[in-house]
Amino acid sequence: MKKLSLLLLFPAMLVAQDKATTTPTKQQGKYDTNKFSQMYDLLATPNMFRTASGAPGPAYYQQQADYKIDVELDDKNSKLSGSETITYTNNSPDSLEYLWVQLDQNQAKANTQTSLAESDKISQVLPLDGFSSKYLKKDLERGFNIEQVKDAKGSALSYTINETMMRINLTSPLKPGEKISFSIKWWYNINNYRKEGGRSGYELFEKDGNKLYVIAQFYPRMAVYNDVEGWQNMQFWGSGEFALPFGNFDVNITVPADHVIDATGELMNRSEVFTAEQVKRYEQAQKSFDKPVVIVTQAEAEAAEKGFSEKKKTWKFSAKNVRDFGIASSRKFIYDAMAVKIGNRTVMAESVYPKEANPLWGETSTMVVAHTLKSYSSHTFDYPYPKAVSVSAEDQGMEYPMICWNYGRPDENGVTSREVKNGMIGVIIHEVGHTFFPMIVNSDERQWTWMDEGLNSFLEYLAEQELDPNFPSRRGPAKNIVPYMSGDQKFLEPIMSNSETIHQFGNNAYGKPATGLNILREVVMGRELFDHAFRTYANRWKFKHPTPEDFFRTMEDASAVDLDWFWRGWFYSTDFVDIGIKDVKQYYVSDTPTTDIKDVKVRKGRFGFEKGPFVYLVSGDNAEVSDSKKKALKVQDFKSLADYVDQTFTAEEKASIKSPKYFYEVEFNKPGGMIMPILVEITYEDGSKDNYKYPAQIWRKSNETAKKVYATTKAIKSIQIDPQLLTADIDVTNNSWPKVETKSKFD
Repeated sequence: MKKLSLLLLFPAMLVAQDKATTTPTKQQGKYDTNKFSQMYDLLATPNMFRTASGAPGPAYYQQQADYKIDVELDDKNSKLSGSETITYTNNSPDSLEYLWVQLDQNQAKANTQTSLAESDKISQVLPLDGFSSKYLKKDLERGFNIEQVKDAKGSALSYTINETMMRINLTSPLKPGEKISFSIKWWYNINNYRKEGGRSGYELFEKDGNKLYVIAQFYPRMAVYNDVEGWQNMQFWGSGEFALPFGNFDVNITVPADHVIDATGELMNRSEVFTAEQVKRYEQAQKSFDKPVVIVTQAEAEAAEKGFSEKKKTWKFSAKNVRDFGIASSRKFIYDAMAVKIGNRTVMAESVYPKEANPLWGETSTMVVAHTLKSYSSHTFDYPYPKAVSVSAEDQGMEYPMICWNYGRPDENGVTSREVKNGMIGVIIHEVGHTFFPMIVNSDERQWTWMDEGLNSFLEYLAEQELDPNFPSRRGPAKNIVPYMSGDQKFLEPIMSNSETIHQFGNNAYGKPATGLNILREVVMGRELFDHAFRTYANRWKFKHPTPEDFFRTMEDASAVDLDWFWRGWFYSTDFVDIGIKDVKQYYVSDTPTTDIKDVKVRKGRFGFEKGPFVYLVSGDNAEVSDSKKKALKVQDFKSLADYVDQTFTAEEKASIKSPKYFYEVEFNKPGGMIMPILVEITYEDGSKDNYKYPAQIWRKSNETAKKVYATTKAIKSIQIDPQLLTADIDVTNNSWPKVETKSKFD
C-alpha cells in the first residue's frame, strides 16, 4: 500500500452565504425527532389479512354485494322511483348480527346533522335568488323515502335509519360463508345540482325546458365490512366520499322514450332502444381506432329535444365486478364512440353531450378518454372494463365505474377559451382516471380521500404531460404546491387526516399527495424503481380494499428504497422543504510550510497515530483543539504535491490522474423540517455545468447541516440548489451562492 503524502490546502477566501432573511414564522409540524426512524409507531401491525410487505395476506377477504335494480325516471316531476334486491355474501370470518346500508341522498334532507354541523354567518350582499332560497322558500323535500324493506320471502325486515345510514336488523346472524337476499323499495326527488349543489342531479336548460340528468347515489348501497374497521358506517358529511364493496349489477332504467342513456356496464338491449341506423353506426365505432363515430347525431338530438315524449322505454345494463353504478339520461344527448386497443382487448371510449357542448366535445372528449385509458393502463394495469364514458354536465366533475360527469363548454357562439378547453381536458382525464383509483383499486374514500384523489391526480399529471408536454398541469409539479406548504400552520393538516377535518381540501387531498408522488418518482427513487413499485401496488390491490399502510409498505417492498422518512414528513406532518447554502470556503494547494503547524492535529487511528506523510485539508478558521488522541504536525511531515506525484506515480499513471486546481467546501443547511435530497447545480467560469444529487440520508446524522467538497479543474462561478424547482423548496432566496437577489412579483 502506498503512503499518502501530506497535501496542505490554504484558504484562498472565506465566503459565508447569508442565512435566509425570510425565515418562516410558522411552527414546524411535529413528529419523531429522529426523522429516519422506522414507522412501527404509526403503521398497523401486519397480520394474516395484510402482510408486512404491503400485499394481501393469506386470510384476506372481502364481502360481495350483488344488485338487481329497477328504476324509473319521472322527467316532468324530476323524481326517481326504484326497487332493488341485494344479495349479500359474508366472506368474513365473523358472524354478522346486522347489515349497514348507505342512504347518501339523506345528506340533502332539511335539518340534517350535516347542515347543523356547519358554521354559518350573515352575508351582507346576496343574489336575490340566493336570498330567497336561503331565507324565504320552504325547504325542498330531499332524501330517500323508504317504502319497504323485505326479506327473500316477502316478509318485512326490521330496520333503523340513522341520518345517512340504515341498519338492517337480521332475525338471525349471517354466518361466515352465508348469503342473504333482501329487497328495498324507495323514491326521492332529484335535485337541481346547479342551484342546490351535489355530486349528481339534473341540469335545466331554460331555453328549451329540457333536463340533463346525471344520476348517482340513487339507490341504497351496501357499506363495506372489512378486517380494518368492521363496518365502515361513518356518516356522509359531504366531503369524504364513498366506501363500497364489489358486486354484479343488473339494472333496468325506464325513461321517456326520446331519452338517450349511457350508464355503468354493457347495454344489453341496444337494438330495442336505438334505431337500426344508430346500431349500425355503433358497430362502425367498434372498428374505428383513430377517431370517434357519431352514433346519435346533433340533428337527431335537436329533433328529440322538441318532442317531450309521453311514451316510455327501458334500457337494460349489466356490469360485472363493479363497486357502484351511475346513469346519464337526456333527450338532448349526442352520442359518439371509438375503439381503443388495451392489451389484447378492445375497449370503447364514449361521450354523451348536448348541442351546447359542441364543437368542443365532439372534437375533444372521446379522444381524451381514449388517451387516458392508454396512459393509465401503461402505469398500472390494462383497463379491465368494456367501456369508459364521459358525460357533459356543466359545473360537475364526478366519477363512477365506467362513467363520469365533466364540465367545460363553449360560449353561446361556440367559442372555447384556452382556459376552458384545458380545464375540460384535465377534468376528463381526472374523472376517467378515477375508474382505476378508487373504482378498481378500491380504497376507503370516506376515511382517506388522498388515496383516490391524490394518487389519481398524480396519474392525471403524467397523462396530461404525455398528451402535451406543455400542458398547464395544476397539480403534480413541485413548484405549484409551494404556496400551500408555506402557508399558516393553523390552516394546514397532515395528508393523513380524515376527509372531514381538512381546511384546504384540494391542496391537502389532491395537490400535496400528487406532488409527493412526483417528487418520489423524479427526485428520490427515480422513474424505473418508482414505476415498478407503483405498478406492483396497483396490481396487488386491484379489485381489493387497500389501506395507507398497504401503499407505503408496497412502495418500499418493491423498490428496496427506505421511504419511512418521506412518509413521516410528507404524509404525517406539515413540515416544509427549505434547504439553503449556509457557507462556502475556497482553497488552493500550497507549498510545504516553513514552520510547524501547532494547531493542526491528526487523530489517532485504531492501532496508533497515523503515519505520514499526510493529506490534510485545513480551513484556516476553525483550528482543532489539541487532546490526547491527536498530535501536532511538523514541517518534515509535509511534502509538496509535485514531489509526491513524481515519486509515487509512473509516467503512464501520471497521464490519467486528475489535476484539480480549486477546492471548495460547501455547507448546506435545512431551515425547513422536511427531509429531502439535495440537488446541486455548479456553474463554472467557462459556462459549463455539473449537477449532483445527494440522497436524503445525507441528513441522517445531522438534521441541521451537511457538507460537501468539490475538487475541480475550473473555478466555480456559482452554486444553486434545486435549479429546476423539483423539491417544493418554499424559500429560494437561500438557494444560491453568491447570493442572488430575488425580485418580488411586484417588481
